[in-house]
Amino acid sequence: MIADLVKKTRSYRRFNENHKIAMDSLKQLVDLGRLSASAANRQPLKYILSGDPVTNEKIFSCLAWAAYLKDWKGPEKGQRPAAYIILLGDTTISTEFWCDHGISGQSIMLGATEMGLGGCFIGAINKERLREELNIAPEYKIMLIIALGRPAEQVVIESTADTDGNIRYWRDENGTHHVPKRPLDEVIVAEYPEGK
Repeated sequence: MIADLVKKTRSYRRFNENHKIAMDSLKQLVDLGRLSASAANRQPLKYILSGDPVTNEKIFSCLAWAAYLKDWKGPEKGQRPAAYIILLGDTTISTEFWCDHGISGQSIMLGATEMGLGGCFIGAINKERLREELNIAPEYKIMLIIALGRPAEQVVIESTADTDGNIRYWRDENGTHHVPKRPLDEVIVAEYPEGK
């Protein structure tokens, strides 16, 4: 059921780096993004796929990880992503990308979960350096990177009711990653039942 898949689709930041992801699997994930909704059906997104360790290291060097974990600089060697999907906006098609990259990215993440993988959206990117490292053409706007791999950590959802309203994620002494979520009744601001 989709609810179970959504609940399992968490942001993972530590992976089994040695668990390779086949290019065919990455293409299957991008195909889910390609088939997703697009504003005005313009379909301006393009993708760069990497499962290559040398290219992955170049991409990794351009990223910042987990802003709330102040003493953590990102995953160590061996726990880094095994693959990346870079989402680009093709400015020759459109200059407005609306939420296309979010829609596509979520489809990719759901597909990754279904494959037994985990991922993380990364927006903290040194875009100039990444463009230079991968020779990305200037007509492509770097929108988002999805890091992928076999998860090497446990992520659990907490209620903000149990954290005094604090939304900052944290790791406990066992390395379990805790993610507070606001309760449903807090995010619904109005209800209009039929006949009322």
